[in-house]
Amino acid sequence: MGRASSNAKRSLPLAVLAAALLLPAAAHPAVVTRGSVGEAYVTGAKAGAKLTLTRDGRRLATGTADRFGSKIFYELRPGSGYRVTGGGSSGRPFAVMGKGANPKASFFKRIRLKEGLNYVKVRDGVELAMTVRLPAGKKLTDGPFPTVIEYSGYQVAAPGNLLSSVAGAIGGGSAASDPLVPASSTAVGSLIAPLLGFATVSVQMRGSGCSGGAFDLFGLPTTYDGYDAVETAAAQPWVKGGKVGMVGISFSGITQLFTAGTRPPHLAAITPMSVTDDTYSATGYPGGIFNKGFALSWIRERMDDARPAPEGGQPWAKALVKAGDRNCRANQRLRLQTRDAVKLSRENPYRTPSLYDERAAAAWIGKIKAPVFLVGQYQDEQTGGHFVESLGELKGNPDVWLSLQNGVHADSLGPSTITEWVEFLKLFVADEVPSIPSSIRGLSGELYRYLADAPALPVQQSKLADSPSVAQAMAAFRRYPRVRLLMDNGAAIPGSPGAIGAAWELTHGAWPIAETASTTMYLGDGGALTPNLPASGSASYTADPAGRPAQTLPGSGAEDAWKAQPPYNWAPLAAGKGLGFTGPVLERDLVIAGPSSLDLWVKSTAKDTDFQVTLSEVRPDGQETYVQNGWLRASHRKLYPKRSTALNPVPTHLKQDAAPLPAGQFTLVRVPVFPVAHAFRVGSRIRVTVEAAGGDRPRWDFATIDDGKAVNTVSLGGAQPSKLVLPVIAGDDAKGTPLPPAGALRGQPGRAYRAASNGG
Repeated sequence: MGRASSNAKRSLPLAVLAAALLLPAAAHPAVVTRGSVGEAYVTGAKAGAKLTLTRDGRRLATGTADRFGSKIFYELRPGSGYRVTGGGSSGRPFAVMGKGANPKASFFKRIRLKEGLNYVKVRDGVELAMTVRLPAGKKLTDGPFPTVIEYSGYQVAAPGNLLSSVAGAIGGGSAASDPLVPASSTAVGSLIAPLLGFATVSVQMRGSGCSGGAFDLFGLPTTYDGYDAVETAAAQPWVKGGKVGMVGISFSGITQLFTAGTRPPHLAAITPMSVTDDTYSATGYPGGIFNKGFALSWIRERMDDARPAPEGGQPWAKALVKAGDRNCRANQRLRLQTRDAVKLSRENPYRTPSLYDERAAAAWIGKIKAPVFLVGQYQDEQTGGHFVESLGELKGNPDVWLSLQNGVHADSLGPSTITEWVEFLKLFVADEVPSIPSSIRGLSGELYRYLADAPALPVQQSKLADSPSVAQAMAAFRRYPRVRLLMDNGAAIPGSPGAIGAAWELTHGAWPIAETASTTMYLGDGGALTPNLPASGSASYTADPAGRPAQTLPGSGAEDAWKAQPPYNWAPLAAGKGLGFTGPVLERDLVIAGPSSLDLWVKSTAKDTDFQVTLSEVRPDGQETYVQNGWLRASHRKLYPKRSTALNPVPTHLKQDAAPLPAGQFTLVRVPVFPVAHAFRVGSRIRVTVEAAGGDRPRWDFATIDDGKAVNTVSLGGAQPSKLVLPVIAGDDAKGTPLPPAGALRGQPGRAYRAASNGG
């Protein structure tokens, strides 16, 4: 999630080579058996040896040591009395750790981090790479510094200088190809935070780069590594106030939700950006349909990153191992035990609680006590808009600020949010009166062109910069609206459609928005979408995913999603292969915010079929603007009764709840539409379409079960009325702002409106 830098190989600096060659020679490793959080690992065993795991004399599992002499036993209950025998192991007893069994403060106080690359042992003995970056021209002795952590599985702890690389690119050259430069997707910590006067501790996720352990996407050891990283950094004498914040976008944003859910006592605040809340229903299996586009490609990239260096893995790990870094080499020993996330996801097409629940950020969000500043986009081409579903879990936290907007993955760093982001960090982490350095404001336009290839609004100076004290600045910040709905991102600069920045905003006190009310519109004959219950009728279509391109930015075009004007191919519905329902011309603005539901009474010639729902705005000029999607596999229609509402159906996605459609009779299928905030303007019309999965997303691609043979029939009106339920904010309107130019909104493709075969 996010772009990784393409760092090509080149010769290492002599200083790095010299330092690596001076490392002590490593002896042949002894057999080590240790417990971790919910699992146990073995290193140093004889390759190919049979290993047996017992607890209190009872055999639990057997396995084979890989060619590195390693093995991990997963999904173990916490407690003592575990032993591993075979492969040269002494059978020494050890304990498996449980959730929340955190080390004492003394464990972290003994660790000292130096500037540059460090190797730090966490609670289970695995070594993580952590790189300390300071503001330009500073030394540790110049501290204490306000400090933040960026924790990621991308190339984050690579000890090179991203600022120099970016400066060269902005200056007209090309980005340096030094393999030791961190990925551009980690720029929040490795570039932006130091420019703002913060020290950054860049923490490499276990099983990637030069960190030890095995990669297991959001597994418990990875989650509690975040706790250990926070407490390690906060214990450093050069860290201001003995506390740290967390920063980062995408992967580095998601890890914050897990880490903060473990409640490290010295975590001052988190600032997650462009996140997802659930590896199953949000990105991996939206509506129970496997996302073989971005989700699959992203997992494969993580598997490639987890390969042992120097044969594979990340560029910096390859370079350091080849240069003689013994720590980095030793930390590759467990890499062949990496859990195959591709295989696990394919083998678990239903929501397997033991696999998915604790790997869902949603399970940790409600536990967060640290202050939160979160930014996200409903149309995010990578992580999607489902994250909004979990924001209500933060309701018990008194210090939460949310900024939600239309747009793409990179837009969390946009000028409409960056100033408040800096204010939040300066107040909650640095204990300073906020101020945006002139260097940041002056370079902002070029930085946005470099990072997103788009123009942007200028970054504004903080309104709090002239506050006479931190306390007064904090008091003023606490009066800021807790929810900002940033509207029409992309339409703020006349003559520059797609420029980064919101044209206007709505503010509210909390999420979900209390003023939201369910508004029902019925699907009717002739493609009508009406507030009045129609007489009975029906409409049919063929579920054929081949009727349109699978993606709006296929192949290499996916990299264009962040541009001001991506070359979208948002094709209209193919004849007979979808249904459209369009409402009357709006006599006043209608603003929605939150999830929606399309409640379909359907029957099908197939036992199972996939539904894709698309919400859009048909404009007075004959153009149509994409708003949001929803998906559901019909066999996954069983809902959680207590969690589902009129606006928000929540499927269980459990295998035991799956059921085919009954033959020849209408069945209620409630399709959840991902959350969104959008202002439908006076003179426009609301449209909803139903078809096979695919064709509306830049990078998502669906492994649908439809093959163009199923005919789906939707009941209209009467005793089985199909309807669209929208979250309308009573009293809100577009504040007199004009309808944006067609195609101006970021993340929202446009096309010429063309009615579906049924008339809507």
